[in-house]
Amino acid sequence: MPPIRVLIVDDSLISRQVLGRILASDPDLAVIGEAANGETAIRLAATRKPDIIVMDLIMPVMNGFEATRTIMENTPVPIVIVSSIEDPKEVSVIFNAMKAGALACMRKPSGPGSPTFDQEARDLVQTVKNMAGIKVVRRRPTVPVGCISEPERLPGQVTGLDGRKVVAIGVSTGGPVVLQEILSLIPKDFPLPIVIVQHIAAGFYEGFVEWLASTSGYPVRLGTDRSPLLPGIAYIAPEGYQTGIDQSMRIRFLGMESENQLRPSVATLFRSLAENWGKATVAILLTGMGRDGAKELRLLRDKGALTVVQDRESAVVYGMPGEALRLDAAQYVLNPKEIADLLRQIGGRVTISHEKIPNTED
Repeated sequence: MPPIRVLIVDDSLISRQVLGRILASDPDLAVIGEAANGETAIRLAATRKPDIIVMDLIMPVMNGFEATRTIMENTPVPIVIVSSIEDPKEVSVIFNAMKAGALACMRKPSGPGSPTFDQEARDLVQTVKNMAGIKVVRRRPTVPVGCISEPERLPGQVTGLDGRKVVAIGVSTGGPVVLQEILSLIPKDFPLPIVIVQHIAAGFYEGFVEWLASTSGYPVRLGTDRSPLLPGIAYIAPEGYQTGIDQSMRIRFLGMESENQLRPSVATLFRSLAENWGKATVAILLTGMGRDGAKELRLLRDKGALTVVQDRESAVVYGMPGEALRLDAAQYVLNPKEIADLLRQIGGRVTISHEKIPNTED
């Protein structure tokens, strides 16, 4: 197989050199060009046709967000954002770039003299190789919010909505945009707590919470150990800990050991709900690479939970939902608008009560 062709976009010559050495160290990757600003990146994306672009954000002439948006509207190609932005209030630009079509975000490697450099370099190489294989589609120009149509109704009458007390969502690659869409379409007084495991790079969680809350209009918080789950709030599982839900409907940190090479993992969250809340759970598995949470979604279905996966057409990557379908773990296969519609239907039938629900059928 020919090597993966990589275009590096960064206004810093030193950063381009460091990124180039990291990527060129892997025989499966070949750097075919460099750009110091977004305008040059757009031109090289069209003429050199890279397999993937590694994109900085803060650049002169044209920033990485505008370049990403233009490339995805005209010559779509997988894009990985590699940024040194650390202020959570500024991280929103990263997730806006993902909304424009970028697949993943990573912290820029700290430099060859750093004790974390080797691991950061390995993470960058692996992410670039993983994302390069994803088929991306042309993005339409941004539509003003006022022009977005109402979501489609689910066909027929959905049954089995009563008795649900918590919503759990697992998602990975492509997730921020899907979560934003779903949360923006459900009422702000939605009567159930929502717990989310989103796989993103370390260092971006706080900024992701702020971006998701501000762009969706839905209350979003970073989960903390032993905090009770409250209706009408979406909780993001924080980095570095496995997150579960206990019998008192509280967030619990369940250690720092990785599962499926992930921390937090969807598997841990779903398994805790299967053990403690069973059929009171609505479990949703969205776009993402790998298998995290698929087996546990089947466990939840066996316990009587209402289980949903995103459909193939709307997912960026169909690894996690596809594996769940293979295991017959999902009762519904829906697009994001349909998922929001289902949640609204559930919310209209909820009487809030957080008493312990037995795992077995009545």
